[in-house]
Amino acid sequence: MQHFLLRQVNQIKQGGVSALYRKLNKIKPHLINFPLYISAIPLVALIRIIRPLVLIRWYAIVATRIGHFAANIELYACEKDHNINVPAQRHFDIFFVGHKPICNYQLFIMWKRVLRIWPHYFMYPVMIINKLIPGGECHEIKTSNHDRDVHNLFDKSSVHISFSDQEEIYGASELRKHGIPEGAKFVCLIVRDSAYLEELPYHSYRDGNIQQYVMACEELANRGYYVIRMGAKVKNSINSKHPKIIDYATSGSRSEFMDIYLGAKCSFCISTSTGFDSIPAIFRKPIAFVTVPFSYIYTFSSKYISITKHHISKDDGRELSFSEICSMKLDVSLSSSDYHKKNIELVENSPEEIRDLVIEMADRLEGVWIEPTDDIKNRERFKYIFSRCQLSNKRHLHGEFYSHIGALFLKQNSHLLK
Repeated sequence: MQHFLLRQVNQIKQGGVSALYRKLNKIKPHLINFPLYISAIPLVALIRIIRPLVLIRWYAIVATRIGHFAANIELYACEKDHNINVPAQRHFDIFFVGHKPICNYQLFIMWKRVLRIWPHYFMYPVMIINKLIPGGECHEIKTSNHDRDVHNLFDKSSVHISFSDQEEIYGASELRKHGIPEGAKFVCLIVRDSAYLEELPYHSYRDGNIQQYVMACEELANRGYYVIRMGAKVKNSINSKHPKIIDYATSGSRSEFMDIYLGAKCSFCISTSTGFDSIPAIFRKPIAFVTVPFSYIYTFSSKYISITKHHISKDDGRELSFSEICSMKLDVSLSSSDYHKKNIELVENSPEEIRDLVIEMADRLEGVWIEPTDDIKNRERFKYIFSRCQLSNKRHLHGEFYSHIGALFLKQNSHLLK
């Protein structure tokens, strides 16, 4: 406790008035909820007493971010299906929204159909009091790694949520309103940019330029696909006049329902590895990823294909190989400052590289993909480097390596495999 108090004092000294204000804002909800905390004490005591008969567990849903709201809970359901992190004794699982706002009420409605979601005001005090009394860890629902499918369960499990008959009818009618005919193939495109989480600039290393994706989108559109540009908050419109490329994000007609419906019904998704892609993921849709950092590539499913940005040394203008990225610990860097400190510039993939990634996905799904001559050798070399990175970074991020790495990307960038 003394160490905790000293840390708070030091943080206030360093941060000044703004730091004190943030601390007070964190304390304020606890002061308001203090009577609820007191009333939760006998309930927590009762829960502990009846534990030999039935174990009551709870989970605070991360509902403020769509990625965690979708993937974390789906992985709980998958693990339960496969008897992973499931108590041997009789148990009763309860969910509640940890913090508001709820980022998508349609998803909330769908989870309520399959989970016991109880009120925040009732369960939050129970969780807090249980944490304060030693010995209550078994009452907290745990998953193996939050939103990462480290047991490769998505390919082995059924989807756990679905649309009602009325929602299916409504969704189909909304597709037609957006210009997508019944039965037409469409792809969701989500490119994170600086308009997303502007208050968190340390995540800017993940941003992309939507215009880099126009070539890929037009190639897909010429093949008969509709391409739907997704995003709740985006900086720029997509610069294409192709009638089958729909900028849903800037159309003024996006809705929480259609965000989920489009992600669930698309042929596949193209993503810069951001929250929305968890929607097609939980509905078992294929995804073509542009992922940074590269040790966070989604390896869990054979339905995924990935490439990564180019890492250029500002000192000599040379591109780092995958092994060099790992040796500098940039393969797991989750802050833009890490790249700046090591004088590394992240250069976006060219329109041609993105097009090749997307066409590989389309060809694989259509059964016409032809492997490049060096693909097997390059893929095995990548997996060898990747496995060595995982051993060194000591983070449990993956299970079996089921996914693909862009075949043409590896072929045309063989220097990365040195």
